[in-house]
Amino acid sequence: MERKITWETYDEGQLEELEKLNTAYREFLDNGKTERECIDTIVNTIEARGYRELESLIQGGEKLKKGDKVYSVWMNKSIVMFQMGEKPMEEGINILGAHIDSPRIDVKQNPLYEDSSLAYLDTHYYGGVKKYQWVAQPLALHGVVVKKDGTTVELSVGESEDDPVFFVSDLLIHLAEEQLKKSGAKVVEGEALDLIVGSRPLVIDKNSQEDGGDEKKDAAKEAVKAGILDILKKTYDMEEEDFLSAELEIVPAGKAREAGFDRSMILAYGQDDRVCAFTSMQAMLDVEDTERTLCCILVDKEEVGSVGATGMRSCFFENAVAELMNLNGEYSELKLRRCLSRSCMLSSDVSAGFDPAYASCFEKKNAAFLGKGMVFNKFTGSRGKSGSNDANAEYMAHLRGILDKEGIVYQTAELGKVDVGGGGTIAYILALYGMNVIDSGVAVLNMHAPYEATSKADVYETYRGYKAFARGACL
Repeated sequence: MERKITWETYDEGQLEELEKLNTAYREFLDNGKTERECIDTIVNTIEARGYRELESLIQGGEKLKKGDKVYSVWMNKSIVMFQMGEKPMEEGINILGAHIDSPRIDVKQNPLYEDSSLAYLDTHYYGGVKKYQWVAQPLALHGVVVKKDGTTVELSVGESEDDPVFFVSDLLIHLAEEQLKKSGAKVVEGEALDLIVGSRPLVIDKNSQEDGGDEKKDAAKEAVKAGILDILKKTYDMEEEDFLSAELEIVPAGKAREAGFDRSMILAYGQDDRVCAFTSMQAMLDVEDTERTLCCILVDKEEVGSVGATGMRSCFFENAVAELMNLNGEYSELKLRRCLSRSCMLSSDVSAGFDPAYASCFEKKNAAFLGKGMVFNKFTGSRGKSGSNDANAEYMAHLRGILDKEGIVYQTAELGKVDVGGGGTIAYILALYGMNVIDSGVAVLNMHAPYEATSKADVYETYRGYKAFARGACL
């Protein structure tokens, strides 16, 4: 079965809409390089479109009506959005669910040290990464430092043209004979991903050293580290102890870029899975007047197993649905269970794009291609579909009918050849409620690399597909 090339289906008006959407998408990527930054960007966007915070509605005891738009943020890292429909929630809701965390390098809690007149931040990588891809390139530092008094300092260094950048060093080729004999997993070790943040010593005159006691003497011994601490104090009023309550993430520096002579692609950090987060959010914003309540879940921690209070395995989503039903005067434990089991969901996550350079890892008939529309993965997992959500044929048929009616270009895929590898999403977690769930998103090249590539056409077509699902799903 050959699928259409999406570009060939658009008229001039659609091409203009495609470019407008992708410009907004690049801005979203630039403004949201961490989960917290994504949440800030999303909240600013949806509040401008009439969304109100759930907690304020609970305090006011306000009953909801059709068309009301509500959101709830959890720990500044996950968000759920609702647009109230005409039918009772007990009959089920339509859900788009993506994640906003991406592979990266995290700063440890006791990170700052000096070695051979270089200052470093000790690190621990997050998610599935090829560690060798993160060396010898400009990196930025994003995150928050929370002080003992509860005040929060936000950091973003390396994105502005006037900012310094940081880097992880690599061994020069002239001395790398032994290194290059190692496997790709070992050619750069995890403990070698420490970030170089400075090399200029803080100058402390001898008289000051003698009068300043042990603190000044220690600073003189590690003068480069002392220089970094001096900058942090002056710029952020931050002490070394404040690293203990900081969340600092190291990401590639720079903006999302158009790629190719024809500008048909986007090359950027964090497209897994922010491309599906953005298109899910935008679809929610652009759909009006639906019979079923719409929901968009954008969560943290998918790249490390959806664990923790901000991951999909937490009760945050279920609690928000319960609170919403209670506001609407229709809550009971049984009605909540009915709502969840009767819901339809697209687990909005990316798929591996077919790469001719590594064709041996793909089975071409069942692979996703850039430029051929939104992708459905009936199942993920590994080996014998281990750990997968395997969607029902009836649900896939239902979705086919919706998409074909709207003229949406789509394709189906598996994650590479059988037994070559595998992966997972949040789909299986929502399926625990008994709802219909299938993975659907955008094909990506270089997945989990510092820079990932997507087709503008696939971004646009996935947005159109999510809108069609939101309006029409009901099984």
